[in-house]
Amino acid sequence: MFGEKDKKKGDMQMNGFIGKDVAITGKLGFEGSVRIDGKFNGEVDAINGTLIVGEGALIEAKVVVDTAIISGEFRGDIEGKSRVELKVPGKLFGNIRTTNLVIGEGVIFEGTCEMGEKKGGHTLGAVAEGQKTEAL
Repeated sequence: MFGEKDKKKGDMQMNGFIGKDVAITGKLGFEGSVRIDGKFNGEVDAINGTLIVGEGALIEAKVVVDTAIISGEFRGDIEGKSRVELKVPGKLFGNIRTTNLVIGEGVIFEGTCEMGEKKGGHTLGAVAEGQKTEAL
């Protein structure tokens, strides 16, 4: 009756919301999805979760998630197991590690990106445009 896509959409439930006038410092862990529209400083550990960063948000953190959708300002390191998506008017200053990266037109991204399949604890794959490489 329901396809695999429909089932997956239904599994993603909103578990938390940090409003625009809220500032939090600390460590955040969750499953499902959390949206941040305020300020967050610290660490996010949600390897099976989706982090949504709203347009007015300011995040300064080390983040490990399944999926990240960023429309606000993010400073730090982010690892997206499945996907990292940067949407307008998003800004990301830091490092990205993921297997699937989407950057919308007009997004600001300053940092490095490591993409590809994980093998033996290292990510193999493409080098972000502008990143220097050296021959061994």
